[in-house]
Amino acid sequence: MRPFKVNRNTTLLLAGFFAGAILFLLFFVSANLLSGKSALSLPFVASAGSTTSEAVNATVSPTSEWTVTPVFAPALTATPTPIFTATPLPPEGEAFSIGESIEGKPLEMYRFGSGPIVRVIIGAIHGGYESNTATLVYLLRDDLKSGLIAVPEEITLYLLPVFNPDGFYDYLNLPAGRSNYRGVDLNRNWDAYWAADWDRTRCFNYAYLTAGEFPFSEPETVALRDFLLNNRADALISYHSAMSAIFAGGRPEPDPASDDLARALSAASLYLYPPTNDPGCQYTGQLIDWASANGIAAVDVELTDHQSNDILINRKLLEAFLAWRRPMVSE
Repeated sequence: MRPFKVNRNTTLLLAGFFAGAILFLLFFVSANLLSGKSALSLPFVASAGSTTSEAVNATVSPTSEWTVTPVFAPALTATPTPIFTATPLPPEGEAFSIGESIEGKPLEMYRFGSGPIVRVIIGAIHGGYESNTATLVYLLRDDLKSGLIAVPEEITLYLLPVFNPDGFYDYLNLPAGRSNYRGVDLNRNWDAYWAADWDRTRCFNYAYLTAGEFPFSEPETVALRDFLLNNRADALISYHSAMSAIFAGGRPEPDPASDDLARALSAASLYLYPPTNDPGCQYTGQLIDWASANGIAAVDVELTDHQSNDILINRKLLEAFLAWRRPMVSE
């Protein structure tokens, strides 16, 4: 067999063939582009299957109509800065009411001083039965009005001479005056070791009393509770008669602040503290126990009898009360 030889003519023929094929392909692609089948001439329609490259290469059809909706920025108005005003203090030395008794009698309070430390003195929680305590607080009010006793700059002192006006005005100097109009002992209606009934064996049982249907069932105790909390009372004295002694708030043992206050007042007045003459009555629902549990140093001060107002003793006691400061608590 004659061997196949590639000569120059054959090479030229093959090159021409490949060149023609390339030209044909270029012609075919150009024809398709010019016929409108390219994606470049199609209007852009977004679809779930569109790719990023399709979205980038898309053009808007010239037949599309666009309407521009103007967007206006909202008008900016300055928010007024709130102005806070302090609650005005009641006029100094003038009566103002913090609430009413179950019979509608006002609970009248008096203010002296305007310092940040709030002290409170309460009389006649047992109404007419302990009417001498109201007399004493009224006398102290007069001393403060006259300037005989000065309130330190950092103290605000409030006096409530008659906490139980129903018992005070309706049953003056009578055992029945110990309760309010509904027969509730207002010193057993506080939410501190409250009990509907108690062992009365060693208690003063001159008249039948109840502790109320539940703690703070009486408008008098609610009014005083709210006043003490709203004004952030620091310490209080509740006057009673007649054991010539001082009781400090806190159970089962006096809390430190109440104990310290009781000792300071005893030293100034010679009223007994601790009260060694306590007959052992079961005390429930007391004001001073509730107060001490709520951060208020609190004491009961018992006058010497049911008739004397002990004004000379209690002028010194009031000065000690105003001068007393809470002991530093060690960490």
